[in-house]
Amino acid sequence: MALAGATVQAVESVGGSAGGVYLRSGTPGLLRLGLLAGLPGALFRPWWRMHVNRPFPVAEVHRSAQPVYLGDAEEAMRRFPQLVASLPFPFGSLYVPVVHDREAFGVLVVLRPATPGQPVDEADRKRMEEAGLQLGAVLAELAAEGRRVLWDREPVCVQLPSVTTPPIRIGSFDWDLTSGTVAADEGLCSILGISPGTFPGTVESLAERLAPEDAYGLWALARQAAESGGIAARRMRLIGPDGRSHLLEVSARADPPDGVGTRMNGFLVDLGTVPIGSDATERVPRAVVAIDRLGRIMYVNRYGEDLLRLPRARLVGRLLREAVPWLGHPAYEEYLRAALISDEAAHFLASSEPDEWVSVSLYPGHDGVTIVLTEGEQPDYRPGSVTSPAPGIGSPADRAASLYRPVALAIALTEAVTARQVSAVVTEELLPAFGGRQLAIYLLSDRHLYLAWETGFPQGFLNRFDGVSLDVRLPGVETLTSGRPLFFESMQQLARAYPDIPLDAHVGARAFLPLIASGRPVGSCILGFDRPRGFSPEERTVLTALAGLIAQALERARRYDSESALARGLQDALLPNRLPVRDKVDTVGRYLAGTQGMEVGGDWYDVIETGGGRLALVIGDVQGHGVAAAATMGQLRSAVRAFALGGHAPEEVVRGTNKLLIDLDPGQFASLCYVALDPETGAALAVRAGHPPPLLRHPDGATEVLDLDGGVVLGVADDATYPVTELRLEPGALLALFTDGLVERPGADIDDGIERLRASLAEHGLAPLTEAADHLIREARQTVDRPDDIALLLAARWSDLSARRRS
Repeated sequence: MALAGATVQAVESVGGSAGGVYLRSGTPGLLRLGLLAGLPGALFRPWWRMHVNRPFPVAEVHRSAQPVYLGDAEEAMRRFPQLVASLPFPFGSLYVPVVHDREAFGVLVVLRPATPGQPVDEADRKRMEEAGLQLGAVLAELAAEGRRVLWDREPVCVQLPSVTTPPIRIGSFDWDLTSGTVAADEGLCSILGISPGTFPGTVESLAERLAPEDAYGLWALARQAAESGGIAARRMRLIGPDGRSHLLEVSARADPPDGVGTRMNGFLVDLGTVPIGSDATERVPRAVVAIDRLGRIMYVNRYGEDLLRLPRARLVGRLLREAVPWLGHPAYEEYLRAALISDEAAHFLASSEPDEWVSVSLYPGHDGVTIVLTEGEQPDYRPGSVTSPAPGIGSPADRAASLYRPVALAIALTEAVTARQVSAVVTEELLPAFGGRQLAIYLLSDRHLYLAWETGFPQGFLNRFDGVSLDVRLPGVETLTSGRPLFFESMQQLARAYPDIPLDAHVGARAFLPLIASGRPVGSCILGFDRPRGFSPEERTVLTALAGLIAQALERARRYDSESALARGLQDALLPNRLPVRDKVDTVGRYLAGTQGMEVGGDWYDVIETGGGRLALVIGDVQGHGVAAAATMGQLRSAVRAFALGGHAPEEVVRGTNKLLIDLDPGQFASLCYVALDPETGAALAVRAGHPPPLLRHPDGATEVLDLDGGVVLGVADDATYPVTELRLEPGALLALFTDGLVERPGADIDDGIERLRASLAEHGLAPLTEAADHLIREARQTVDRPDDIALLLAARWSDLSARRRS
């Protein structure tokens, strides 16, 4: 109820057309769409999940706790090109954090028509932020009551209220399933058109207010909620006090949530009067279908019955994609998605049956979309233009899966950060969509094209074209210099256009696509096919659009390469070049960058000679990755060294570093483990701030996880205290400090990872110190997909009589 009310109120207050709420899930770092208002859930399935590290506004708002306002597509492209690539339609969007005090519950989102060149005004910003704070307060109350404020299910979809009705009304009820009694609040009584004192208090009195065919739905709803143990929702119709039919979104949950209880708590959202077609639409000699913003068919005129070959009784109330399967094809749904988000009309030609064509027009509005369908003519091109079609290859218009590829490819491209990864995504996504077998990508540098990726071509065939100048007459060059794609249905066509070009043994078609990003030439892309084939107008348009997405991804990859080199240089400069050499103590450090993102992070280690013959062993981990995390790490490392060299006690070092991080306010947290060791006596003082506990291998080989009292992570509370634990390292003992990247595995408990590391240290602790360090990180080093960076610091203490050094 809180999600629905807050979202609908926010959408209406800023003139939006849709909205939703992302909430934390049971998976760390993963947000899930909990509620979607004004849009069909199935149509937006790719956006149900959002990882907090993704380059999308929802993720950034959750990470930073700062709102994001995008007035139009141009502003969105500057800040979040991946968003525009995955939803390439003109629209505005507003995002605010759902927070209370310092706890972040999720993100509130509103979509609305674009306002080109006009930023989101202050009044709308204030309304959004107030809605986020109000929703955060409600969720905080639920959390205080012991409710688990996490979302791990599919989103609940609700309709927006009709613009022809009063503002949205929400009512709640409490239903005793055993006795049948129902307690209704004032909101529910208002929807029913009665005063609270006259409500009979029975479920039958509630059911009789519903349309007769929907009355059974109350019991079905109760059974569904009890069996699922979660929220169940159903759309029903209520005969209001004015005699008109009102749409209701009814949601309920069994109490307790596990479904064992005998009570049902729920709420009703009054969505307004049901749209009714007029006689005028019945007289129009075109098929007219009206759907609400959730994709349900609300009206069909008699011409619509004829064209769709189904009676109204089998159409009204059903989802469009289910009632008319050919209109539910992903390609055609792309047009519907564009109309719903951009609020602009869309027109396209669709194939309802083999050799039968329908002209489709979509006219969106606040309450839904009016669809006008007329019998269309056979398009100008013919599938017969394919010389020798093979299964899965061809160019009829109903090969609409290719029209859906911009969304799928754009989403996949957001995960690719290097040119090689971009090329791999294109190979996996683009070639299968069009039945291609060969791919080559050339990148532009100093007015020459250099081969960056190839697959499917004869070995060495493309080498002769590597490094060609832009003044050479080749299709791969001319497509870039002219900015026009070139399509050849067969190698014979290609040979006639370029008689001097060397050809391989294949006889299939070729497509040469220019890779241009924001008006800047990036390179060219070649698609090859095993057989001759035609290219329909739709396919040519889609391939050209996809080339633009690929070019943007490659341009982003180039920036990533330069930024990554800068970040790696920054990281190398911040980590110690060498560790101090001291009698009786040997130290060895290791660092492994993560393999995702910028491949640098905030993990660090250090060994500091603090005076008085003592050594400070330090290991820390700044939340996040990339240049920002590395820069924060450098500041913290400098702060720790300054405090340590100033003669401060261990707890004062950690407490001072904590206050410094809060003063810096980088929006990041950090963990730290600090051990002050006296090499002469082996006495040590250890302080831990939210960091994994170190391991200690005793001289007899027994290895334990040290039970250190700890404080909260750095950067949370400026009055935090950090207790000190006294230790002793006997001669022959080995101390291991590490960051969580070494012991964490997806889907596994971190304690299991620490136990594996403890067993490994017990087995290999007698090896020379460098070999022991290499062994402890060997498995992590061999892991290709390593989401986090890793730091490891080993310190071994020896007696004067020990002849064995381990450095």
